[in-house]
Amino acid sequence: MSAIKKKYPYYLANEAVQANTDLEVTDKFTGKVVTKVALADEKAISQAIAKAVEAAGPMREMAAYERQAVLNHCVDRFKAREKELAESLCIEAGKPIKDARGEVARLIDTFRIGAEEAVRIGGEIMTMDISPRAKGYRGMWKRVPIGPVSFISPFNFPLNLAAHKIAPALAVGCPFILKPASMTPLGALIIGEILAELDLPKGAFSILPCRRDGANLFTEDERLKLLSFTGSPEVGWDLKAKAGKKKVVLELGGNAAVVVDEDADLDDAVGRIIIGAFYQSGQSCIGVQRIYVHESVYDTFRKKLVEKTKKLKAGDPKDEETFIGPMISEKEAERLEGWIASAKKRGGKVLCGGKRQGAMLDATLMENVPTDEKIVCVEAFGPVAVLEKFTDFNEVLKRVDDSTYGLQAGLFTRDIHKAMKAWDTLEVGGVLINEIPSWRVDHMPYGGVKDSGIGREGIRFAMEDMTEIRLLVIRDAKV
Repeated sequence: MSAIKKKYPYYLANEAVQANTDLEVTDKFTGKVVTKVALADEKAISQAIAKAVEAAGPMREMAAYERQAVLNHCVDRFKAREKELAESLCIEAGKPIKDARGEVARLIDTFRIGAEEAVRIGGEIMTMDISPRAKGYRGMWKRVPIGPVSFISPFNFPLNLAAHKIAPALAVGCPFILKPASMTPLGALIIGEILAELDLPKGAFSILPCRRDGANLFTEDERLKLLSFTGSPEVGWDLKAKAGKKKVVLELGGNAAVVVDEDADLDDAVGRIIIGAFYQSGQSCIGVQRIYVHESVYDTFRKKLVEKTKKLKAGDPKDEETFIGPMISEKEAERLEGWIASAKKRGGKVLCGGKRQGAMLDATLMENVPTDEKIVCVEAFGPVAVLEKFTDFNEVLKRVDDSTYGLQAGLFTRDIHKAMKAWDTLEVGGVLINEIPSWRVDHMPYGGVKDSGIGREGIRFAMEDMTEIRLLVIRDAKV
């Protein structure tokens, strides 16, 4: 029996509100409506912001151990509801059930890290007497919460990417409003249900599914002190332009590259790249899209990768053996099918895959694709990767950087000097050695440069964005 309820409320100032059932949520594999969710209008969003402003003082006054207890409560409740959370994720996002369980585990990790960091917010005693005029002065600074904050989270990791905004806000004491993706709102609403069990200051949180055209207040309202958005570059940079005086953090897209050098363990690289390219049907901003392989091992690597890709099981994400589930919508699958066709028309060769049925798109590998084709130079966000040969290591680093994006990059090599050269050279937020760019642990600084965004997630780093430095200087009265 499904754990999904027939309807879900939104959460306004900590309270469940079943204002309507206007948002239909579908099973992404069958296309059938599985539940209905309340949609917030502009009036409700404005009320939520007003209540968040009222809650800013009480939230700021919460002791560190009290904020930690809030996060630990969430960890315990997530563990108790793991099966429900995974099933909801599998259905609303089309994520294979094994991967859904993995995301629930990361949700728990993210809140656990938040609980640990909640009692580590420190400051610094400063040496002030660096010149005669400052003798007799003492200085120190601390971090204080920035105030009410606004979050917009995406469809592809509806639990953990919402958690990367919510957990640091709770850890520092910032009241928040969150807009989850309309296609996958259930995970965030279950988090809201768990937070509503607590005696938090009224207005500490609001979780408000709403239409994109009704969400302007999340970005433009001057009562909000920070906007954190995860999604497409086109939308993200547009929101930043409209955000006014508030701080903005953007975690946007990518077309991540991985380099397989001549000394790499090919079997290991193939096994990891399969995950990087096709995990969650490639719907990850750090999914492997471009694969550069040294010419001396190219043919062997290509054969191994194609053989393994062809063995991936596609189908119902509820099946324990499924690796490739549906894309988030048939429209998105059609878009990527068109990109494959365009690349093929210009000489690109399909090594495997390339076929679509509804929202299901085969795991696809291509080679000989012109570099100005969308499937190479624009974020694909689907189960497609393109192979290219390289000869010179310095030259391939330039090819990796030949992108408007700069999120993460991977390099398979046994040469420490090449590893360090890549770290020193590549214009990306992170370089991973003998690992795919898609790998992430939830406490590490995560984010990109160029069109991939500004700022960093990873609890401690997000907490820095959600706080301000407040200085104290004391002059010795005897001076």
